[in-house]
Amino acid sequence: MGAFFQSLNRTILAGIVLLLIAMGVAGTYQMFGDMNYWRFFMRWLHVLSGVMWIGLLWYFNFVQTPSMPKIPDEQKPAVSKVIAPTALFWFRWGAMSTLITGALLAWMNGYLLQALSLQKPFTAIGLGAWLGIIMWFNVWFIIWPNQKKALGIVTVTPEEKAAAAKRAGMTSRINTMLSIPMLYCRVAQQNGGF
Repeated sequence: MGAFFQSLNRTILAGIVLLLIAMGVAGTYQMFGDMNYWRFFMRWLHVLSGVMWIGLLWYFNFVQTPSMPKIPDEQKPAVSKVIAPTALFWFRWGAMSTLITGALLAWMNGYLLQALSLQKPFTAIGLGAWLGIIMWFNVWFIIWPNQKKALGIVTVTPEEKAAAAKRAGMTSRINTMLSIPMLYCRVAQQNGGF
């Protein structure tokens, strides 16, 4: 059993099998023709993507960054050359998936334009969407390009590398700050909005 869970692919596959079983027990399969089911399914994909994205954002800010000064210099390449690039891959694609599934969900529910223009009663979800869009922009156009320099994926001078690390770190902290009201707004809409 232990060998089974040593494989991430097998673990994910087992999760999908359990999901399919749960869907069967709940009678979900007979709902496939109902648009409400597909709205729910898109919401689930949006939440799943958001957990990946914000989970990694918080990992970077609550675990990796504060831990780096405590790691001996000879061990730091394990983080910067192995762990961080992989985490950043899932981080940026989690951001992309969250943005796409959120836009599709708002479109499927018929309030995409009203939310983006902050019209009532979609003000809360619209504010959350705009905060998410800003955060997505930060990930793809500030954090990732600077992390490539800081991690040595792109060759730059030591001064540029230090400046890029500082810029990426500051933007990541800004995204951490923005994640708090963003998550509140996203949940607020479903529970009455504002």
